[in-house]
Amino acid sequence: MTYGVQDLIVVWVYGRPDRIERTAMTTILDRIAGKTVASAFLDVVADRGNDIAVRWKEGDEWKEWSFNEVADLVSRAASGLKAKGVERGDRIVLMMRNTPHFHVLDVAALMIGATPISIYNSSAPDQVDYLVNHSGAVLGIVEDDSFLARFEPVRANLASLRLLGVINPGELNADFTWEELVASEPLDLAASAAQGDPSDLATVIYTSGTTGPPKGVMISNANVLFVAEATKQLMPFPDGRGKRVISYLPMAHIAERVVSHYSQLVLGYEVNCCPEPGKVAAYCGEIHPNVMFGVPRVWEKINAGVMGFLAGDAEKAEKFNEAIEAAKPIALRRSWGTNTAEDDEMWEFLDGFVFAPVRELLGLDRIEVAVSGAAPIPPDLLLWFQALGVPISEVYGMSENTGLMTWTAERIKPGTVGPAAPETIVQIAEDGEVICRGPHVFQGYLNDPEKTAEALSDDGWLHTGDIGELDEDGYLKIIDRKKELIITAGGKNISPANLEAALKMIPLVGQAAAIGDQRPFVSALVVLDPDVAPAWAARNGLEGLSLEELAKHPDVVAAIEAELVEVMEPFNNAERVKKVKVLGEEWLPDSDMLTPTSKLKRRGVNARYADEIEALYN
Repeated sequence: MTYGVQDLIVVWVYGRPDRIERTAMTTILDRIAGKTVASAFLDVVADRGNDIAVRWKEGDEWKEWSFNEVADLVSRAASGLKAKGVERGDRIVLMMRNTPHFHVLDVAALMIGATPISIYNSSAPDQVDYLVNHSGAVLGIVEDDSFLARFEPVRANLASLRLLGVINPGELNADFTWEELVASEPLDLAASAAQGDPSDLATVIYTSGTTGPPKGVMISNANVLFVAEATKQLMPFPDGRGKRVISYLPMAHIAERVVSHYSQLVLGYEVNCCPEPGKVAAYCGEIHPNVMFGVPRVWEKINAGVMGFLAGDAEKAEKFNEAIEAAKPIALRRSWGTNTAEDDEMWEFLDGFVFAPVRELLGLDRIEVAVSGAAPIPPDLLLWFQALGVPISEVYGMSENTGLMTWTAERIKPGTVGPAAPETIVQIAEDGEVICRGPHVFQGYLNDPEKTAEALSDDGWLHTGDIGELDEDGYLKIIDRKKELIITAGGKNISPANLEAALKMIPLVGQAAAIGDQRPFVSALVVLDPDVAPAWAARNGLEGLSLEELAKHPDVVAAIEAELVEVMEPFNNAERVKKVKVLGEEWLPDSDMLTPTSKLKRRGVNARYADEIEALYN
């Protein structure tokens, strides 16, 4: 039997056809009918205009704009863009870190019917050339000279780009500044928003390009609002008033765009801008967020920081670990509402004496929703945070479905990415591929009908490229990317992502890449954690050695190999990593090794370490 997502009285529960509930309740599609991102923004302004919308730091001082102040700036920026010739249907590119100006400029573009497109901050001139020309952008706005410098070498090649503006002017020339833009007379926002249509493009998200040139994922206003409303429905609180979130991942990525920008327009919470991702832990200590999204590497570093701090006192570390282990099953039962009175008593004791002080130190003492996504998080690490009292869960989505396909903030199952989101259909195709349908599925790839046809079937099914399984409750488990499964010389299909997640549970390991395609056994490259390794070295008489020197030291290699046996225990013999090569060269986000959200670029890793890989097998 086939069920259409346009049937407004159908609520798809857990993604299973045998668990359909038909009810007269209002659906998300009802609630967003006729709305656009611009009109949703005006609704929030009308409801809570004096509330803080955006905060940021200038030096050591925090600055802020209320929703009313943001709306005023939006009206002026929109008027300024219009005066510079930007028309309905035009595209503009934005290249900046996590600044308050982004939130104004993105909405200002939408107010006049234009489409704002973010470029990754690390994009080299040739990438800027490709993205601007491919999108046909007529105007660009960048943060400062460092970003203007990426445009200068290729400016003559950018045929469609008429004007290039800057927020913080420096020595390089720009066509206009932020101050000039917002000096314009304000636009009538209500009249402007009324001209928009839900089918208008809200943005184009460019994929990271790990398997070829970046593809432009076209996302409509209707896509965005559906996901924002679905997220609101899944939150453990009905309203975002007074809730704080930190914006620190690239706005060119769908996860950050949804979490700290689009969701704000529906939930109305306060966004705190962190322009340097590496400082997010320090910002947590100041802001004490209520909602936090992080890629697994963020959560791994927080965990490593706590364990590194405790490592200096063996007795304290042992007691803390015992408390964590005792709290893990209780935390899981609390997530499902099956906790007993004895559980509650033990939880209060452990939390009061052990965990609450740690959460406060981390700035996670007010966290109500913590989410990991963009790559697999080890189940044991997720449980570690749950035990600590940080209610973390795992989300699954991609740019092509506006960042949300499966998720639950409660009733979690570690190792799965939760059940289908509201009014979303998730199924497993005959070849094991995860496919989905729903109002959040994208409009296609910009200027690429061939790739669109590969990803999107005629009847609306999005093919994710991931292999997965659905359990009896409709919870989805992702096995791996279809194209990334390792097939050993013996014909065994193995998931590298699961092995890599396990390897990163070794405290000394920061990053890992499993190797083994058409090889007799599985090996791995492991990169020393730049925060944990020096502390470990100091405790083991190796203080002062560089990461590169530590990677070659027999004591370091022996320590990693000793823990390798334990972390490989859950895998069968054919799957287990047999040999590792320890590396001291840190892999940074948005490089040849990692995407901006720290996903592995296997092609880059294989090319860079071809000799080291061959040595593992010779």
